[in-house]
Amino acid sequence: MINKLQNKQGVIFDMDGTLVDNIPYHQAAWIQFLAQHAIHLSPHEFHAQNHGNIDTMIRHFFGNTLSDYAVKKLGQDKEALYRTLYKPFLKEIAGLTPFLHQLKKQHLKIGLGTMGDTPNIDFILNGLHLKPHFDVITGGHEVTRGKPHGEIFIKTCQKMQLAPRACVVIEDSLGGVQAALHAGIEVIGITTSHSASELMQEGCLFAIHDFFAFIK
Repeated sequence: MINKLQNKQGVIFDMDGTLVDNIPYHQAAWIQFLAQHAIHLSPHEFHAQNHGNIDTMIRHFFGNTLSDYAVKKLGQDKEALYRTLYKPFLKEIAGLTPFLHQLKKQHLKIGLGTMGDTPNIDFILNGLHLKPHFDVITGGHEVTRGKPHGEIFIKTCQKMQLAPRACVVIEDSLGGVQAALHAGIEVIGITTSHSASELMQEGCLFAIHDFFAFIK
């Protein structure tokens, strides 16, 4: 399957749900964090309201009258709780490191395009010793429009000095797939958050279960 990348010059990875299978821990952190503030939601109720970036989410649950400082403080408190919950279980998606080594051998540039902020990026990349593999890292704090807008991937391509058509994105979420397609980049899905059929219907070239799919 690695042959499917031979006409590409760069691979851009999402982070949450793509490098690591951590989405359930983000949800658990949200539910626990909101409960600490007397907002009690079931997983189903939370999922129905899980839209937008973290600032949008904080304002949704706590009100639009909050100062920017209060929004950032609450957001960082939630993210710190997520890191505490996930740290004992931190591990990469199977086959990721061998796949990254293979991309380097083929002289492809490797980028990260995530709506996560610097503390969460460092938590994942440093915790798994992945940072040296990435030529370019773009975090959510560097863009003004979140997924499904394509800004995060457009900016990552610009940093890599590559045209969108020369890259491929690997994504787990439907919003992330839409963002890549809006940026003019082909997408490979990974089935941590959605089924292969859902990802294919959204426009992915194909879908993988883990990164060993590229190196078998």
